[in-house]
Amino acid sequence: MLLSDLLPFSDPHLYGLMALLIGGSAFMQGVGGVGFTMFAAPIAAIFCPDLVPGPLLTLGGFVTLLTALREYRAIAWASVGSALGGRAIGTIIAVFAMAHLAQQPLNVLFAVLILIAVVLSAAGMQIATTRSNVGVAGLLSGIMGTLTSVGAPPLAIALQHSSPPTLRATIGAVLFCGSMFSLLMLSVTGYYGRHEVLLSITLLPFMLLGFSLSGRIRKKISPARIRQVLLVFCALSAVGLIVKTIWPDA
Repeated sequence: MLLSDLLPFSDPHLYGLMALLIGGSAFMQGVGGVGFTMFAAPIAAIFCPDLVPGPLLTLGGFVTLLTALREYRAIAWASVGSALGGRAIGTIIAVFAMAHLAQQPLNVLFAVLILIAVVLSAAGMQIATTRSNVGVAGLLSGIMGTLTSVGAPPLAIALQHSSPPTLRATIGAVLFCGSMFSLLMLSVTGYYGRHEVLLSITLLPFMLLGFSLSGRIRKKISPARIRQVLLVFCALSAVGLIVKTIWPDA
């Protein structure tokens, strides 16, 4: 097997940029419980489209598993169940959309919904962590995650008032299970195969390095600060998705 079979591009400088991006995204995931695909997906979609959604879902799925395992005692299992029920439905909808519908309107619609939710949250609106709200968040997460690999923002908004360990661990559990189901559906429909698996393996060491470094400071950040950072992440990911959708060659 040639190295060119593994690397998503031949330019070593670009490979280094993607490695840095994956490591930094994993670091933010370890600190705040979300952030991996929010950072990585918009940039990867511009410079290396082959990474979206399959390889980023693979890497994101395993980094969220590490997040959940590190603080597994804090997982809110009731919220996990509600979110996964919605996530499964959203994944099926997304796979159908990939096969039959135009992706551009869907990307813009869900990005706009994220921005609306962020504005309402930042304005002080309380979004109760009810089973129905978490289920809807899971539904949106399934659609967005399968289409773009960015599935955390709806969950972060629905669970934003949870304690930091609960937020990180619960979102981690949902995203890991949800990502595995999304990858299964993508594989069945021909959107995830050997090429995507090899791309994932290529960048795996940088994901593990970034996550391991996050353990040094994750307990030093206040809950209020984490909430602010989460909302900024959500907004940036939504804007990035809109820009990439409207100006794919930008």
